[in-house]
Amino acid sequence: MAQTETHHFQAEIQQLLNIVIHSLYTDKEIFVRELISNAADACEKLRFNQSAGTPVYQSEIAPTITIVTDEKAGTITITDTGLGMTHAELVENLGTIAHSGTKAFLKQLSEEKKPDVGLIGQFGVGFYSSFMVAKRVTVLSRSFATEESGWQWTSEGMGGYELAPAADLPRGTKITLELKDDAKDFAQESTVERIIERYSSFVPFPIELNTKRLNTVQAIWARNKNEIKPEEYNEFYTFIGHDHDAPLFRLHFNADAPLAIQSLLFVPSRNFETLGMGRIESEVNLYCRKVLIQAKAKGLFPEWLRFLKGVVDSEDLPLNISRETMQDTSLMQKLNKVLTSRFLKFLDEQSEKEAEAYDKFYNEYQRFLKEGIVTDFTHKEALGKLLRFESSSLDAGKRTSLADYVKRMAAEQKEIYCLLAANRAAAEASPYFEVFRERKLEVLFLYDAWDEFVMEHLREFEGKSLRLAEKADLNLSAKKDSALSEDAAKTLAQWLKETLGDKVSEVRVSQRLVESPAVIVDADKFMTASMRRMMQAMKQDGPEMPATKHDFEINPAHPIMARLDAMRQKDAALATSVAEQILDNARVAAGQLEDPRAMLTRLNQLLEKVLTKE
Repeated sequence: MAQTETHHFQAEIQQLLNIVIHSLYTDKEIFVRELISNAADACEKLRFNQSAGTPVYQSEIAPTITIVTDEKAGTITITDTGLGMTHAELVENLGTIAHSGTKAFLKQLSEEKKPDVGLIGQFGVGFYSSFMVAKRVTVLSRSFATEESGWQWTSEGMGGYELAPAADLPRGTKITLELKDDAKDFAQESTVERIIERYSSFVPFPIELNTKRLNTVQAIWARNKNEIKPEEYNEFYTFIGHDHDAPLFRLHFNADAPLAIQSLLFVPSRNFETLGMGRIESEVNLYCRKVLIQAKAKGLFPEWLRFLKGVVDSEDLPLNISRETMQDTSLMQKLNKVLTSRFLKFLDEQSEKEAEAYDKFYNEYQRFLKEGIVTDFTHKEALGKLLRFESSSLDAGKRTSLADYVKRMAAEQKEIYCLLAANRAAAEASPYFEVFRERKLEVLFLYDAWDEFVMEHLREFEGKSLRLAEKADLNLSAKKDSALSEDAAKTLAQWLKETLGDKVSEVRVSQRLVESPAVIVDADKFMTASMRRMMQAMKQDGPEMPATKHDFEINPAHPIMARLDAMRQKDAALATSVAEQILDNARVAAGQLEDPRAMLTRLNQLLEKVLTKE
């Protein structure tokens, strides 16, 4: 009869155990995840051998994982009916580390002042996380090979372990942890259930805790999407997204290069940031072979895609990636680029195939896309394709893409014209729109205060520069009959500059106005009216912005200008008041009049004079 064998741990194992046992970290719960992950691997290997036709001991027993907690005894037991281990495999797997690079890995751990015990999930040594919580670990294992027998492995984590024969064992591995006094809460069913639901909900084998089946939701991202029903997708979304409304979009895709990725992403039907919930966090979780690595993974997607929910599973995570923290930033950058590019391609496809659904998406999430253009240079061009605006060439309520605008452009047109306004009526009544209407040039109407910054960052689209209407250097297609001669108009402009003084930077005869008597144009060619308004609003208690200087353009074809020219020669004082009123009217039209009190006082005085004359 075989006797109990005493073995010493390999030096590297002892070093690892010293780090684990004396770790100051509090996230000891990862041992549950690690042992379940190992159990799932054993079940997967058994299934592979069965499919290959290899004879299997107790082949009628299905691969399963069971967990039993015993508060009274202070133990937790994790059992799998997987591959099991032979005597030699127990010595190799639980007593030595045969993997290359292990010494460097241990050296990294030992040199850290606070070694990250999350790293124990690397190099196949997750089993040793047991000793963070256990004073004694017993392993009973029986290999799937029909000619093998069972063995018992026992260790208290220091020095070595004992191996002894164990008769009449079922196939698989049973690990019992006798918990330390400060880890007895892991013998509580509720504690273990919470950990399993967090990390192991999608393990592809049944997990039972004290006879209760836990993982009832499948990891459908790993299934063929042609075999998944819409209601299954919605059920899965409800589970991972904590949202009972059906998602607006879903993207289920696999990629083999440059990384092996299985991903299932959802766009919620509502933008939760607009529901008074503050800034949301990404709810895309990162998995490796269906085991959670990082919940709400940071860096997996750019910040402007934080509205996404779902999962990303990659088998290509290298061994130097912790299950707790993604430390290989280059890998995260690669994942980020692949996933983001694929999602943007999906949105572009949906905008063509499902125009109505995309319109709903745009109503909810356009601010996120615009945030991306302003903050993410890498994907700026792809994001530009997704923008939508009303247009002077389309009916009210209909939106167009920049790509479709370019298709409608005349061959000689070199710029895409945009006009920022509160709404369509304001845009069409704007003095800045008059020259475009006259020349039958299409203008995009921008109703969102962010749009100006978006256009400034996008700068061009398909080789066409984006130009704000108030900055466009355009003249009327045909010269209008003027109420003033060319010389009289220039003389009036000169008088207005002298009269208005520092209130304007320059006064000139306009070549863009049709119906409006005058318009202001920001003297700073890089500054627009809306940008100045936003900066003014942001200053709060900071230093005052320098006084606004505008160029003032007058329309010599407008009757008001002809009458003003006649009035200045008869009643200079009244003409001065009218000139100031015309300037303030132009400021109102541009949204640049900050304090209307002086204007209202003057307007009342002018009304009084007009009424007195009558």
